[in-house]
Amino acid sequence: MKQSFVIFVCTFDPFHIGRHVYTFENRCVEDPNLPLNDGTQKIILNTKGIFDDVRPELKRLLNFIDGRQPEDSFTQMAYDEKYREGLETGIQQGIERGIEQGITTSARRMLSSDKYSDSEISEITGLSVEQIQALKNSAK
Repeated sequence: MKQSFVIFVCTFDPFHIGRHVYTFENRCVEDPNLPLNDGTQKIILNTKGIFDDVRPELKRLLNFIDGRQPEDSFTQMAYDEKYREGLETGIQQGIERGIEQGITTSARRMLSSDKYSDSEISEITGLSVEQIQALKNSAK
């Protein structure tokens, strides 16, 4: 079988031993000396490790995942990238909500004017007739 890895990153020490890395392979419960040899390893990374058991790059990454400030260019780049992505997503969501609120406000004004039919409001705003009906019901 091909080698595969299952990796967990924990912000707590699940075994309370202090390691940064715990690696497990499948073994027979009845005979622990009998490995399954299925190529699967489970790796648990612990951001709270206290031993000097990982390379400095991994330690800095684990510290970053644990909420500490980036200590090297790799984690700083990852932080900056995620910040930019979050900012762009937030701006896009804000624009979308603003547009939705503007459309809803326009539809409410059109409804209160009693000059437009539901189908006309739907055609002008792009809202469905059902959405127009819901706006009418929420105004009651």
